[in-house]
Amino acid sequence: MADRILCVDDDPNILEGYKRRLRKEFELDTAVGPEEGFRMVTEQGPFAVVVSDLQMPGMNGVEFLAKVRAQEPGTVRMLLTGNAELHAAIDAINQGQIFRFLTKPCTPEALASALTAGLAQHRLITAECELLEQTLSGSVRVLSEVLALVNPEAFGRSSRITRYAESIAAQLHVSEMWSIKTAAMLSQIGCVILPESVLKKVYRGEVLTGEESQLFNQHPFVAYDLIVKIPRMKRVAEIIKFQDKYYDGYGVPGDTQQGNTIPMEARILKVALDFDALESAGKSKAEAFNEMKQRKGWYDPAVLDAMKAAFAKEIQYEIRTTVVAELQEGMILAEDIQSSQGVLLASKGQQVTPSMVMRLQGFSKTVGVREPFTVVLPMKV
Repeated sequence: MADRILCVDDDPNILEGYKRRLRKEFELDTAVGPEEGFRMVTEQGPFAVVVSDLQMPGMNGVEFLAKVRAQEPGTVRMLLTGNAELHAAIDAINQGQIFRFLTKPCTPEALASALTAGLAQHRLITAECELLEQTLSGSVRVLSEVLALVNPEAFGRSSRITRYAESIAAQLHVSEMWSIKTAAMLSQIGCVILPESVLKKVYRGEVLTGEESQLFNQHPFVAYDLIVKIPRMKRVAEIIKFQDKYYDGYGVPGDTQQGNTIPMEARILKVALDFDALESAGKSKAEAFNEMKQRKGWYDPAVLDAMKAAFAKEIQYEIRTTVVAELQEGMILAEDIQSSQGVLLASKGQQVTPSMVMRLQGFSKTVGVREPFTVVLPMKV
């Protein structure tokens, strides 16, 4: 995006005037009318700053800048108009969240000063977003690595359901993929409170004792309490809290949400988790899907249909026998990997990552790893 600026007006002469006055100070593009302006935003953007006239045919400047905001939230928006009425300013601020409201005639010096301030604001927004993204990504990585070290069974399950959830979300054209992917990755973090023996019983579909069942049912709330404390992670925490929520409203005590009022990501996560549980118990994909179809009121029908479509398009896999030294990123473990003493290091269904390879190589050089083992490899790899 750099420091590019787009000026939009329905009068070409005004735009030429902008170029003459400002081209030496700024990287300036122009568009005649809102339609051409929005096309440039979508095809040639994003821009750091967009300046628009208010009165334009077909779409006024307030409507245009509101569309720009929806397309590129990080773009700083300014409105330039000869109409200084109060209602125009109110509409501009409420609908387009305008950074500056300028009135004509606007001197070159005043416009240049506003553009300089707009570029500074954009740099501030960009820096904040980058810091937030790095902070959140780092937090997620740390939590995932801790889970991998403390409870490989739980980490293996989170890896499997992340793949399932992403495939389902793609079928449903979910726009915010980060939330569902992060929620799936961290959905099992609450399982740090569970003994490994209990988790093995859960993942194998074995019957839990009353005490074990009560403890396991608490893990989404433990995860919620941990994750909600991280800034900007409240949405992800809520998805995880509702991961066991039935579509008909059953499943989370004290909560009245049901149907489409349950977050879409939570509905996806519920399907992915239950599908994985059935597969882990030894059922084929077809058997697992058919059993889930019989569970009335458990799932959003649209999410179930999306899961079926996702697996109908599932790419073919090659089964391969390999050793730690030959592991590649993107492979999926077809069986548990254990140390030479029988300690679980990585569980079946887990996708191979660079950090996993490094960790297994470390074990291979010290305590030893039982090799060879089988993996599945996507044909495209």
